[in-house]
Formats: sequence, structure tokens, C-alpha cells
Amino acid sequence: MPRQNGITIDDIMKMDFMEKCKVIAGFKGVKNVVSKVNIMADPDILNWVDEGELLLTTAYSFKKDNIEEQKKLIKECSKKKLAGIGIKIYPYLESLSQEVLDLADRLNFPIIDLYYAIPFSDIMTPILKEIFNKQARLLQRVEHVHEELMNAMLSNSSLKKIAEVISHNIKNPILIKLQSPNESIEEFDFIDKDIKKILLENSRTFYDPELRKRIEKKLYESKVLINGKYIQRMVMPIVVKNKVFGHIFAWGINTPLGGFDYSVVETASTTIALEIFKELSIKEVENRYRSEFLEDLFSLDKSRKEKAIQRSHLFNLGIDDEYVIIVSEFNNKISQEPENEKYMELTQQSAQSILNLIEDLLNELGLVGIAASRTDSVQVLISFKNDAKTKKKLTQFKMKMEALLLDKFKNIDFRMGIGRPSKGLENVNKSLMDGVRAIRAGRILNKGRVVSFENLGIYKILCQDKLEDELKKFYDTTLKSLVEYDRKKSTELVKTLEAYFYSNGNLKRMSDILFTHYNTVLYRVQRINEITGMSLENPDDRLNLEIALKIKNLLKKHIEDN
Repeated sequence: MPRQNGITIDDIMKMDFMEKCKVIAGFKGVKNVVSKVNIMADPDILNWVDEGELLLTTAYSFKKDNIEEQKKLIKECSKKKLAGIGIKIYPYLESLSQEVLDLADRLNFPIIDLYYAIPFSDIMTPILKEIFNKQARLLQRVEHVHEELMNAMLSNSSLKKIAEVISHNIKNPILIKLQSPNESIEEFDFIDKDIKKILLENSRTFYDPELRKRIEKKLYESKVLINGKYIQRMVMPIVVKNKVFGHIFAWGINTPLGGFDYSVVETASTTIALEIFKELSIKEVENRYRSEFLEDLFSLDKSRKEKAIQRSHLFNLGIDDEYVIIVSEFNNKISQEPENEKYMELTQQSAQSILNLIEDLLNELGLVGIAASRTDSVQVLISFKNDAKTKKKLTQFKMKMEALLLDKFKNIDFRMGIGRPSKGLENVNKSLMDGVRAIRAGRILNKGRVVSFENLGIYKILCQDKLEDELKKFYDTTLKSLVEYDRKKSTELVKTLEAYFYSNGNLKRMSDILFTHYNTVLYRVQRINEITGMSLENPDDRLNLEIALKIKNLLKKHIEDN
């Protein structure tokens, strides 16, 4: 939608000096807005015309029999999005060809038959004067709206006030939708409840993941069907740092949407973008300070750790309190190339979005702590009270966080690990390492997106880094021979062993689980004993084999490589 910086062809035709002129084709284009007036002395003028111009010419250069050249002129003018063309047909031609007029009608491109005795200067001067006056009036109105919007923002008014200012000026319903944070502000005072429901649904369809228009950084216009009637709709993006943070929707329910309405919505979008930019800048500074504090606190450098502990009071953290560290790692499934700019942009956006979710959830559950994001991770330090109430809150945090991740971040491979409580800021590294181990074990064992170290059972011992060599040796002397036998003979003895422990050694239940005859199961158990050199009847051997299966899961990549 062009700005309303001119007057329409229809307005021009109502001016006194146009009394003896008439529109002879392209009648549906009489609402085209004229922003400039130009005179065509030769056909090359079309290389320098602008959208919205009214072109004035004579039929002097028209060859009476060259209809194709005349049609070409009209096509080019329409293609250049000129508002229309005024032609002094008489005395050079009796009339334009019907083919030319029909073409103009199909293109909705107005052709004005200018009275031959009117000088072009007498046409240009009053039109340009009226355009100037219209622009001045429009600028005054837009400036007034801008003042209203700025006053609302400077007085810390809510987005609701911004919505009221927009709706009051354009006299139509509007909706402001922000994606981060997820917020929706509507101003539907002019319409009934049924229409309101239709408009809300109409806005939801705009965010169809299959459509790219939701991420485009330009005005989107369309006509939408509402109660059997096509209504104008404009959707203005709110762009901050080259990223779309939301949209302003406006529907021409009460009055048609015009250039002034465009200017109002555009000004509002810029005002909201400035406020979001300010908030983002503050958050970035806060995040940097929190991130530096946590890096120093987790550092193995004693002086950095002491420096962080000395600053802990600035974050309302007690030196001797108990703490839990929650650490996260993620990457976008869309692109796995770290050097890819798109990848970096997506992961940074993801980090900030997830940080916002975590902070909101901490506030909701009343948990005290600080969170900071990095390029592809988020770290959270929570002040912990070793009581049932706080433990329940941490369990709720785990469940709600996993649900939010599944709902809002389907394109992110996200893992979050919750460490064990540590006494004092001096020892939070232990909880941090537990969180990292919980992520690693959770990914290998498919324990879900959010894993608590406390819930890993025996894996709490098995996933210790310093035990890796011993675990490999233990696996080699217990289960490796059975795994290699399966690989060479295409048997399922390892699967049978897993079923054995799952069914507590009940052979009948094993045969049901494996869909295998009882005697076959009995034979397989005998083969397991023979190949491993162990006996499932022996409690120590049985324990060793069960632990070896768990080690096999943890060492999966190492085993596959060998």
C-alpha cells in the first residue's frame, strides 16, 4: 500500500480546470493515487518515470494505424505502476482505437481525454499544489500520532495503550502480536464478539509454518473473507535487529484502509521496535554480567572463583547456601554447520528464547537463582533448600520445562541436565559436572530432554569420566564376546540377556517377550553361559552381566567404532 502522499484520479477529475476532460477507459483505476505529474515529450520518458505519476502527453506522435505501439505504451505505463495517463487526443486523432481502450479497461489503467485547449501548465500547477497541501495535512496528522505513541512509551504505558492509539486513529480493529515474549494485545471495541473471533482466527492462519509471509520484513496486504464480504487486511512486521519480533494486524471493517492508516501502523511498528530494542539491550548487558559471574564461579582458576564469590551478594546469593546447577546444550536441526551464519543466528535466537522461558518458569515456581545464555547453551544457578517443598518445585520445573521445549522448540535438539545439590558457592562445580554428565547419559540412554542426575540410578557411578578406561576393560571381560558372537552369527543373544533381566529370569515370560518357544529361550540361556564363561545361576556373574549391559549403553559409540 503506497503512502497517501497524493490525490486520486477521481479527485483530479472533480477539479474545475478538468471540467471539459473525461475518463474514457480504466474506470476501475480512478482511485489510483497521483503523487507526481510528468510530461511525455518522447517515448523514452518511460525510462525515467516513477510509480504514482500522472503522465501528460498528446496524440501528436501517435500513428493512427499503429495500434500495437499505442497498446505497448499503455502496457508499459501500467507495468511501471503509473497512476494514469492524460492524452490530448484531438486534433491529432479523432479517437483512440477500441483495442487500446479495452486494454486499459482490463489493466484498470485510467486514460483521460484532455481538452485540447488547456495548457499542460494549467493542469500541472493546481494538481501539484493540491498534492503538496495533502502531504502537509498528512504529515501533521502522522506527527500527531507519533507524539501520541512516543508519549505512551515515555510514560511507560503498556502495549494496550499503543493499540488504543492505533485503533483510535484508523477507526478500525487492530491486533498486536509479539512472538518473544509471547504476547497478544487486541483493540476490538468497534466490533461484536462474533467478528472478534473470526479476526483472531484470521490472525492465527497468518502464522502457518508452511507460509513464509510470517518471517518477511515488509508490509503484507490481502483481502480476507469475513462473513461473506471481502475485507482489506494489512499486516505490518515489527522488526528489530533484522529479525521479526511480531506483527500489527489491521482490518478495514469500518472504513477502507488507506495511506494514512499505513503511516499510522508503520509509525507504531517503529515505536514498538525501539522499545523492544531498548529491552533487548538491557537484557544483553544483564546476561553478559551474569554469564561472566558464572564463568568465574565455575572456573578452576582459584583467583577467578574467589572474585566471583566476593561479588555474589550483588546477585543476592549466600556464600554458604545450597545450590543446584542446571546446564543445557542444544543445536538446531535445520543446519548442523557451526560456521554457517544462519546456524549461528538460529542458535543465538534459541538461546535467548530458552533463557526467557527458564526465567519465566523460575519466577512462576518461586525458585531463586540466576540464568545466563551463551551461543549454544544456557546455565542456571538455583539457590536450594534441602526440603520437600523445594524438591517438589524442582520436579515441577523439570516436567514443565520438558513440556515447553517439546511444544515450542521442535527444531532444536535440546538437552538439559540438573545436577545434585552442592553446599556453598565454593563447591558448585560438582553440581555443574553432574549436570553435564546427566545430559550425556540422558542422550545415550534416551532418558528424555530434561534429566536429573539424581534419577540416573547406577549410571551416576558409571558415567564418571575417570572410570571410562575401567568400564571398557570390564565390558571387554564380560559382555564383549557375546556382542561379537551376535555380530558374526546374526543371533540375538544380547537381546535375550536383556529380556532375562527385564523378566527377572522368568523363562516363560521371556518366551512371551521374545515371541520365541520356551525351549529356544532355554537353549539361548545355555549359549550365553558358554560364550561369556559365566553362569546366570551365579549371583556375582549375574550382577556383572547386568552392569555390563548398562556399560554397553554408555560405551555405545566406542563399541560401534571397534
